Amino acid sequence: MKSDIRVCSAWHEAHDRPVYTLSESCPDCGAETVNSAPAPFDPTDPHGEYRRALKRRNR
Repeated sequence: MKSDIRVCSAWHEAHDRPVYTLSESCPDCGAETVNSAPAPFDPTDPHGEYRRALKRRNR
């Protein structure tokens, strides 16, 4: 799932706090924006298969 909320990639250097936006560039400094949400899961997780099996079993 893609997050619509993005954050300025240069906020550490250019701003006092994170600048959130919906556009592809920062409205204050013009820097590129990046997705603000972390990935929901890691596809290379070595224990993911076991967690999913346990979840299915507990249903």
